[in-house]
Amino acid sequence: MSKVIKITNGALLTPRGLIDDEDVYLKDGKILAVTADALPYDEVVDAEGKYVSPGFIDIHVHGGGGYDFMDGGTEPIIKAAAMHLSHGTTSIMPTTLACSYAALTEFLNNLRTVMDEGLSEANILGAHLEGPYFSGAQSGAQNPEYIKIPDPSEYLELLDDHGDIIRHWSFAPELEGAVAFCETLSRRGVRPSIGHSDAVFSEVEKVYEKGCRKVTHLYSGMSTITRQQGYRRLGVIESAYYYDDMTAEVIADGKHLPPELLWVIVKGIGIDRICLVTDAMRGAGMPEGPSFLGRKGEEMPCVIEDGVAKLLDRSAFAGSVATADRLIRTMVQEVGLSVYDAVKMMTLNPASFFGIRKGALEEGFDADVIIFDENITVTDVFVNGIRRK
Repeated sequence: MSKVIKITNGALLTPRGLIDDEDVYLKDGKILAVTADALPYDEVVDAEGKYVSPGFIDIHVHGGGGYDFMDGGTEPIIKAAAMHLSHGTTSIMPTTLACSYAALTEFLNNLRTVMDEGLSEANILGAHLEGPYFSGAQSGAQNPEYIKIPDPSEYLELLDDHGDIIRHWSFAPELEGAVAFCETLSRRGVRPSIGHSDAVFSEVEKVYEKGCRKVTHLYSGMSTITRQQGYRRLGVIESAYYYDDMTAEVIADGKHLPPELLWVIVKGIGIDRICLVTDAMRGAGMPEGPSFLGRKGEEMPCVIEDGVAKLLDRSAFAGSVATADRLIRTMVQEVGLSVYDAVKMMTLNPASFFGIRKGALEEGFDADVIIFDENITVTDVFVNGIRRK
């Protein structure tokens, strides 16, 4: 018979609100019930008054624990996912950078092996391709050598070969062929997202009409208001606020975006349309000091200090080193949100956007459950009902 796990004595973060007089029951990888009724169980977990939450879902992350998902082979994928799992990320979407076609297909093949063979303790949701169809003017830390306009012969082959594991693709809508690319993604069931873009509103509008409903790391690598012959034109940032059903990724490490700006985003975009993301590179979970950005063989030296990766000359950030628990901590302790609202932005919101039965403590949802204390320190992790921490 299948074992039933009862999680009791916790403050439950549920779609019905914060509940402290009910228990969570897990069975066969699913949430059996969230109820005050006394059900039979085989094992009890005492939450000791701490928060009981859905597991965090990170839809934009490049690595961690000293590994980049694109380093080659399956070990970097497994190890980086495991590091983030220890911080409460039960579901993860490994993310690429602009790279060669060969490097991209190698990564996708390795990711498929990890997924098909169940090699990761964390849920691997599929790939987020960040590029290479980006604006050179907004390339940020992307390698300019690989940035290009959408190539149908390339992306159609990728979708034919790997469309079942490509969940999410960031691109710049102002590029030649971008509208057709976006339409293809929407038709194939891949969620398009605007990123590293210098677009104006009319260009955003064209891909919005083709199904694009998300922007990648709001404020980072995207256009704002410009003037042409005296007339102001909205950029990607303002376009994200304009549409009532546009979801925005937010790197809430308190470094890429200051707490005051995070508060402005919450007020303008709204709790329900924000997905917190780490956008973490290999330095996440590692001590401060020398590091590098990108896959092995294409390293860009950087240094981790003050909780963020910086270029060696300190002229700009080189990437995030955040973990999911830190994002929640920032939104609660520095921005002033409730734990309930902050957690929703890294659980139910991304799950809803991608249409998966995760991100909620509710009967029938996947049994990805974490327990953390008042300081958002994760003490217990269950993935599909199996204890992983």
